Amino acid sequence: MSWALRFLGVGNAAAAPVLGSASAVVERDGAPFLMIDCGQEALSAYLDRYGAPPRAIYITHTHMDHVGGLERLFYKIYFDAKLRGATRVYAHAALVPYLQARVADYPEVLAEGGANFWDAFTLVPVSRGFWHDGVWLDVFPTRHHAPNTSFGLSLESSVVWTGDTRPIPEMLAQYASHGELVAHDCALAGNPSHTGVDDIDREYPKALRERLVLYHYGSDADGDALVRRGYRVARHGEVVPLAAPRSLEPAPEAIG
Repeated sequence: MSWALRFLGVGNAAAAPVLGSASAVVERDGAPFLMIDCGQEALSAYLDRYGAPPRAIYITHTHMDHVGGLERLFYKIYFDAKLRGATRVYAHAALVPYLQARVADYPEVLAEGGANFWDAFTLVPVSRGFWHDGVWLDVFPTRHHAPNTSFGLSLESSVVWTGDTRPIPEMLAQYASHGELVAHDCALAGNPSHTGVDDIDREYPKALRERLVLYHYGSDADGDALVRRGYRVARHGEVVPLAAPRSLEPAPEAIG
């Protein structure tokens, strides 16, 4: 069984029209296993690549470049009886009120009435983590704007996705401690909500820096500058092989 991380987009909100909105798909044996975030550009990239709507999405936070595609996805799947309710949306329980307010809380999602936004999806609130298709995924808080509004994702021994964040050395010490590839928010200059390359240099030990792949930057030129600083940089559409996750569901005969 092979695993990979496909970057649907690598740009910040301003760069999304060119670099795509920051999002990725964890693939298993070449097929989509889990989409991470669903901005407008990311949904377009997903549909272009796979030819069908995502069946599972993890939401890191509710800025529109990460959730703006959900409204369009609603209209794509609600009217198909085979698709309605089949897409699972995993989100930390603390995000559910924000997610409701950002994409679902308006009068009559259909003009003729009779539908709720979440009728099209299966919304799964999570806390420490969640099982998806036989694999356990850890969820942890990150540092993006207000506390408890942004959460990363870890597949033990495989990959960590930070989402938008300032440096989180204490979290990566726990959730990236088994050799995982770490996809990390990073631009040339940091700010109160995002990591800059100087922050990476200062906050993380060399062994961890060597496992980083950086995304959420402002332009191809910025990406090139990060490479000149010695870092691996994700590019729009790039596919990165992953080690297999360690936390797989036990075989039925092993369950007591």
